[in-house]
Amino acid sequence: MKSRFAIRIWNLATTETRKFQFSQHKVFLPIIIGQGALTMTEVDPLAIEIIEEGLDLDQKSLPPPSGVWEHEELAQVKVKVMRGHTDCVNRCKLCCQDQKIFTVSNDKTAKIWNIDTGAVLKTYNCHDMYITSGDVSPDNTRFLTCSWDKTLRLWDTETGSMLWQGRHDGILTCCRFSNNGKMVVSGSDLDHSVSVWHTGEGTLLHHLKDQHKSTITSCSFTPNDERICTTSMDKSTKLWDLESKRTTVKLEGHINVISSCCMDRNERWLCTASWDKTLQVWDISTGMFRSQGPVTLSKGHEGSVSCCNFTRDGTLLVSGSYDQTVTLWDMETCMHKLSLKGHSDWVTDCSFSEDQKWVISCSKDKTMRLWNIEDTDHIPFVLEQRRAIGLKMVNCEQCGKAFSIAQLEDARELSLCVFCRLAQPNRNVPALDDV
Repeated sequence: MKSRFAIRIWNLATTETRKFQFSQHKVFLPIIIGQGALTMTEVDPLAIEIIEEGLDLDQKSLPPPSGVWEHEELAQVKVKVMRGHTDCVNRCKLCCQDQKIFTVSNDKTAKIWNIDTGAVLKTYNCHDMYITSGDVSPDNTRFLTCSWDKTLRLWDTETGSMLWQGRHDGILTCCRFSNNGKMVVSGSDLDHSVSVWHTGEGTLLHHLKDQHKSTITSCSFTPNDERICTTSMDKSTKLWDLESKRTTVKLEGHINVISSCCMDRNERWLCTASWDKTLQVWDISTGMFRSQGPVTLSKGHEGSVSCCNFTRDGTLLVSGSYDQTVTLWDMETCMHKLSLKGHSDWVTDCSFSEDQKWVISCSKDKTMRLWNIEDTDHIPFVLEQRRAIGLKMVNCEQCGKAFSIAQLEDARELSLCVFCRLAQPNRNVPALDDV
């Protein structure tokens, strides 16, 4: 009876293997040629060292796969990790109805990912230097990139062709589409300037030179596209009105660099994130910030805060930090809700899905993480925190979502969340005879 043995060829990019069997009397080994193709060649079996069946290659030397769940079996927050970039990932955004992910990286590429499999669907070689930021248009047909090469570029998502290019005098640090997709805003470091461009033609609409006294760290349009919000290393945040062409609001309160900002969709709350390890929430719609200042969110991070974003309904805020954590904040109580740990380096960006069930984050560790947060209200730690401040959780009888009420309130009388109550303003209003 002939003895039979096997060897395996490992694909280091995909971790897939191919198995080849042979007998002691005749051995054909696969040889890699050309573009990774294999051919067979006969060799002397006495020249081969036979290894027991099993893993011939140290598993630690293989790159981990992308798009796999990496949480513990009993983990209360499930997390999927995606790998494919070879350097720091600076921006991540869910797009195409939360079915795909857009990312840009210091490896000079932008990528589109399948959210279910974690596979890279498209890779775009966009610049010859680091890509600092990027964005996807609201209709997902175009995307933006900006770079250390001082250029802002608009690309066609389908073909990967560049549609137009704009230039600043200094390194570009940030760029965003307007919410209607008709304009683009970009910011730079050298001249501390902000530029507004026409998306279709690439023409420069506004150029705000020396908008700040130092490097622009973030720029974005307000939800109604009437103003531009910018933050800077000069520790200030400014709102510039596109109609009046002047700065209408200037916010100062942080004691270190302001790295990012975000606004809820009702344009009431503006949140700023800072290297002073805090976030500040400003009530800009009523103007209360002028007399009362901001609400400061602290004790959620041990390092500089790099990014922040609201949920669609404004009930939650997410922030990322150089302490490698992603933190959820309850905007009803303005308190820390939960910290998500897993990244092994600075968290550079984070945001929510449209259905508010997921958080996407990216990091200097070259990965993206997709966190499932839909059941976080039932985590014992979160429940205990709410009890400590006199709150309890009940489910809305109309939409089914959990919301908090005071321990002394009767859940039978307060059965709708605030959003359902606002949608039915006449519900439970007492008659005049009852007053």
